[in-house]
Amino acid sequence: MVHSPYSFNIIVWFFLYLFLAFLSLMALLHPLMSCKSSMAAILLLIGLLHITGVQSIGVCYGRLGNNLPSVAETINLYEQNGIEGLRIYDASTEVFDALKGTNIGVIVDVPNDKLQDLANPDTANDWVQRNIVPYPDVNFKYVAVGNEVYPGKTGSDYALAALKNVHAALSAANKDGIKASTATYSFVLDHTYPPENGVFKDEAKNLMEPIVQFLAQNNLPLLANIYPYFGRDSAPLSFSLFTDTQLNPVGYQNMFDSMLDSMYAAVEKAGGSNVPIVVSESGWPSDGGPDASPENAATYYRNLIQHVKGNPGTPKKPGIAIETYLFAMFDENEKNGDATEQHFGLFSPDQSPKYQLSFN
Repeated sequence: MVHSPYSFNIIVWFFLYLFLAFLSLMALLHPLMSCKSSMAAILLLIGLLHITGVQSIGVCYGRLGNNLPSVAETINLYEQNGIEGLRIYDASTEVFDALKGTNIGVIVDVPNDKLQDLANPDTANDWVQRNIVPYPDVNFKYVAVGNEVYPGKTGSDYALAALKNVHAALSAANKDGIKASTATYSFVLDHTYPPENGVFKDEAKNLMEPIVQFLAQNNLPLLANIYPYFGRDSAPLSFSLFTDTQLNPVGYQNMFDSMLDSMYAAVEKAGGSNVPIVVSESGWPSDGGPDASPENAATYYRNLIQHVKGNPGTPKKPGIAIETYLFAMFDENEKNGDATEQHFGLFSPDQSPKYQLSFN
């Protein structure tokens, strides 16, 4: 008989809570029991509770295709497959209406070409009032104020101001549970090997360091798009696909952890030692470029889900859950850029799965 990871964790949590109750009883019956010993046991329990938690998997919902299923059909597909998170790249009334009552956790983006507008506090307040406040039944988790903003690219000069304004607007609307952030990517980094040497590139420091410091001051996460596919040339393919069985010379078994820890290292050096990182995109194309095949994509997605669900954390952040959003729900035949951009889907436009994956 196969037990789901949820069933296993419920059992583990039950016995751990019994253990906590036992400790409390012992403390009452034996007042001379060492407070230090009791505290150590309780801290151990808390650590075990954290480690046994099951991390949910989200999937990005890109809509740049002329053959995609309807929004209602798509949200049904999320629910049917137990996908508990969704990222959408612009606010959409149609999508939000379909999400009402589903409890799917949502990242909603402010596109880069709107950052200049939201650098005005009144416009940021209006954006929140129009796109967040009317949807109390939608489980918004994050607002990504810009995606992969880089000096010289659209919106870069306004990213920090827009981020600050959206954060303030959410607070003013009593939506403090929704975290404002921005989605960055590995291109902003330099000296990424070994990962502990990761730092923001000189040309990106003036953009990224103030953003990181603002996130740190306000207990906000950083969103980061992590793609071993685009770093695969620097190591054996097996390292990118999670199929290595041995640690490399600096203690890593896969490219995903290495890239994520190099981002953590850069964030810490910029003053963000308390800033958690949410992996807002990660994927592998099935066609359109070197090593892009259905076999490699299936291996990557399957192993990434298993890695995140197993909750080992990374060598730099052991035991810390990695909230992760896979890219993307569908192949999108109207995406621009490299040919691979049209082949990251987990599902075909007819809603059939391209790979056999379990999301929960």
